[in-house]
Amino acid sequence: MMSERTNCSGTGGHRNSWRNMSLALNTVIVGDALTVLKTLPDAFVDVTVTSPPYNKGERDKGWLVDKVVYEGARDCKDEAEYQAEQVAVLNELYRVTKPGGSLFYNHKIRWVRGRLIHPYEWVSKSRWILRQEIIWHRKIAANLRGWRFWQVDERIYWLYKPRYEGDTIGEELNPRHALLTSVWEIPPERDQRHPNPFPIELPTRCIFSVLDGRKGVVLDPYCGIGTTLVAAKLLGCDYLGIDISETYVAIACERLQNAEAERARVAAELSLHVVRKTFKERKERGEWVGRFRPKPLANGDLEQIAKQVTLPMQDE
Repeated sequence: MMSERTNCSGTGGHRNSWRNMSLALNTVIVGDALTVLKTLPDAFVDVTVTSPPYNKGERDKGWLVDKVVYEGARDCKDEAEYQAEQVAVLNELYRVTKPGGSLFYNHKIRWVRGRLIHPYEWVSKSRWILRQEIIWHRKIAANLRGWRFWQVDERIYWLYKPRYEGDTIGEELNPRHALLTSVWEIPPERDQRHPNPFPIELPTRCIFSVLDGRKGVVLDPYCGIGTTLVAAKLLGCDYLGIDISETYVAIACERLQNAEAERARVAAELSLHVVRKTFKERKERGEWVGRFRPKPLANGDLEQIAKQVTLPMQDE
C-alpha cells in the first residue's frame, strides 16, 4: 500500500507520495501505522499520544454503545496477531523517539469468553520502560450488563525511553502536573465522526505535563480525526499524524485549519495545572503535604458511623 501525506499546515493542503519525500512536520500521513513508522527516521519525536483500535470484535457491542467499526481498518484480528502487531508498533515508536522522550499509550482491559486480556501483556514485551499506569476514569460504561461491575475506566501507559543506560526514572514532573494524580477524570468525547476519539483535554494533559511549555515534536500513529494533533498545535508544538482512513485524515486537516475554535477547551485543561505551594514549601513550613486534607473525627463520630452501617446477618 502506497502511503500519502497531507500537508495541513496551510489553508489548502496537498498530497504526494510519502516514500518519495523527505520528512516534513505538521502533516498527516494516510497509511498503515506500522508501515509508515518503518519509513521514519530515528529519534526525532518528543512525545507520542495514541490509542490503537482495541480489537474488540466488530460484532460486539454494549447496551449503550453500538458495535465499533473503523473506516479503513478491521477491529477483529486474531488476538495473537493483534498483540504481535502492537509490540512491533511500540518498538517502532521507541526507535523514532528521542532519548528521554515519552509515549502515552491508551488501551483498555477486555474480556474474551470470560478470560481477562490486559494491555500490559504486550506492553511489557516492548522496549519501553513503564513509568506509570494511569487510570482514565471516563465516568460512563459502554455495557450495563451485570456480569461484572460496570467498566468506566481505561488505561493510559506512560512509557519512557531512557536517556542513558540505567536511566529508569527520568526527570521529575513539575508539581503543577504531578498534583493531577494518577486517576484522570475526563469524560469521553462525543464527536460522532469517529467511533472512539480522544477528548482534547487528554492529549493536552499528556503533552503539557512532560514538555512543561517547551516546544517539541508530537506524534500520533493512530491519529483518527486529529485530536492529538490539534492539541499539539495549540500548545505550540510540531506534529505528525498517521491514519489509514482518508476520511478521518480529511477531518483532521479541517480541524487543524480551524484549531483556534478548540482553544477554550485546551485553556480550561491548562488552568488545572496550578500549584500554589510546592510539597517542599509545605513540608518546610510544617503544613499539610497531601492534596486532600482529611477531616478529623470528633468524639463519638465512630459510634455514629457504626450505627449507620447495616451489616449482613450471619448464621449462628
